[in-house]
Amino acid sequence: MSAPSSDPSSSPPGNPPSARGPADEAGRLARFVASVTDYAIYALSPAGTVVSWNAGAERFKQYRAEDIIGEHFSRFYTDEDRASGKPARALHTAATEGKFEEEGWRMRRDGTRFWASVVLDAVRDEHGELLGFAKITRDLTERKRAQDELRASEEQFRLLVQGVTDYAIYMLSPEGVVSNWNAGAERIKGYRADEVVGSHFSRFYTEGDRAAGLPQRALATAEREGRIESEGWRVRKDGTRFWSHVVIDAIRDAGGRLLGFAKITRDITERRDAAATLERTREALFQSQKLEAIGKLTGGVAHDFNNLLNVIVSGSELLAREVRSPGGQKVLESIQRAAQRGATLTQQLLSFARQQPLVQDDYNLNKLIQKFEAILRRAAGPDVRFELALCQAANLVHIDAAQFEAAVLNLVSNARDAMPHGGTLAVSTAVVTLDEHEVTQLAAGRYLVMTVKDSGTGMDPEVRARAVEPFFTTKPVGKGTGLGLSQAYGLVQQSGGALQIASEAGEGTCISMYFPMLVMGEGEEGASAETNSGNDKALIVDDQPEVLDIAVELFKSMGYDVFSANSGAEALAILRRMPDIDVMLSDVVMPGMNGYELGMEALKLRPELKILLVSGYAAPELASRITDISRFQLIGKPYRMAEILKKLRQA
Repeated sequence: MSAPSSDPSSSPPGNPPSARGPADEAGRLARFVASVTDYAIYALSPAGTVVSWNAGAERFKQYRAEDIIGEHFSRFYTDEDRASGKPARALHTAATEGKFEEEGWRMRRDGTRFWASVVLDAVRDEHGELLGFAKITRDLTERKRAQDELRASEEQFRLLVQGVTDYAIYMLSPEGVVSNWNAGAERIKGYRADEVVGSHFSRFYTEGDRAAGLPQRALATAEREGRIESEGWRVRKDGTRFWSHVVIDAIRDAGGRLLGFAKITRDITERRDAAATLERTREALFQSQKLEAIGKLTGGVAHDFNNLLNVIVSGSELLAREVRSPGGQKVLESIQRAAQRGATLTQQLLSFARQQPLVQDDYNLNKLIQKFEAILRRAAGPDVRFELALCQAANLVHIDAAQFEAAVLNLVSNARDAMPHGGTLAVSTAVVTLDEHEVTQLAAGRYLVMTVKDSGTGMDPEVRARAVEPFFTTKPVGKGTGLGLSQAYGLVQQSGGALQIASEAGEGTCISMYFPMLVMGEGEEGASAETNSGNDKALIVDDQPEVLDIAVELFKSMGYDVFSANSGAEALAILRRMPDIDVMLSDVVMPGMNGYELGMEALKLRPELKILLVSGYAAPELASRITDISRFQLIGKPYRMAEILKKLRQA
């Protein structure tokens, strides 16, 4: 048998000339691992010492192979991780579970940190014996920095949105379901986040708007056009409504896919109310200026007309002495009747112009009405149901009684004419307390309002706007002068009051005349309520004896049992001793305990106590000195009984 040939062509099948053995493959793999620079790839012994080191490990961790091989891998961990035993736990987890994986801080040779992604695999032989560990580390510092910056930006934005309280800012799904909720939304709408997230945003709309499909149309418009902006009524959790300004923006991803909607809502009820009030004020001012101009013109014409009437009346009286024939007497009587009618018209014109001479006195309005109730009933006619409802309390106003009676009679006649087929006519009185400008330009205070209300044809807005103009009438020719409402308007204006018309076409008319109530006077409504029978007790506090004495006498005149103190400490002692004191009036500026401090201590003892503070300083000045002073009723010096009564009512 010849020896085996050394010719490569004679190699056994399955062993081509280019094939390498396991040692060659291992060498090639080792060179590949050693050349990788984006990953630190190295081996550890079962005890955790470094046994190999690649170029990536050197680049990341700054150690050369000769500096680190044989060292324990825990030196790459932070001090706190080593102190907590994390390296040992990593080896134990890899040994028992086959793999350990985490992200965390690691240390470079120069002491700087980097954020690493770490994978630690256990390496075993064919018998399962642990040979060591393969460790792969990647530097993710830049990625973590970007993630942290994004997370911080998102958190900052979240805090910003959550911190906004003037706007309700929240997200909706494409279907309109609420996905988040900020503090402004909770404040404006009254819902907590856990009560509303996951529900449909249509719950904030009124029932009418939901029935009309307004929420769905809003989303459809925002999806189609990118955004929608609108105003309308929305509903809070407690069922109350507010006027809102709403913006809905469609949110899409980079590919144009709809992700949902961003919704911003603001409560602008106050702004809307202020705008409406301003518009009403402008309209009232315009109407007032127009009527003022008409009044000046009317007054001038009436005065001139009076001069002419004076010539006619006087001349007719002189002629009456000369004319003896029946025909001549008849003509003169006609002239005198016409002159008298002219005089009446002139008085009505002067009334509208607020230039008529009034004979004013203090009258109980209820009694005036009752005296000529029969005349009013006859004026209403047989086809009209006449109702009279007068407030029970006595009331005093300063008016011209004759002019008032003429005004009421005119209003009743107008109401009758507005009900040609019959109806209901109600005359009533009431005492009201008004805020500043609550009714036209009237000052705040108590007023007697007399109302004439009918169920007749009513007025449209154009007629209502001109109703009090002289000679304006909707009645047929010969059925009225157009001066009835003008005369009533002039009377209340000249008496310091106001006239209001409430009317809608087909729904009747309500005319209200407001007259200022007299603060004091015999028979005044509420006088008994503003004084007392002597059962109530008052405590007066002032460090000035003469001021204290006057205040004590003033409260005694109002029927109070009065106690006095010249200091805050003495006043508190009296309050502790006398638990049934109803009212305390104190000066603000006193030595030691001032009036404000006394008031606060008094409220701790008696929360229901009425407290009035007086001072020579104006209220704004006091507020700048004592920020919480507004919680008490303030009276400026010098003060009158009327002011005290007013503040007691407010307290």
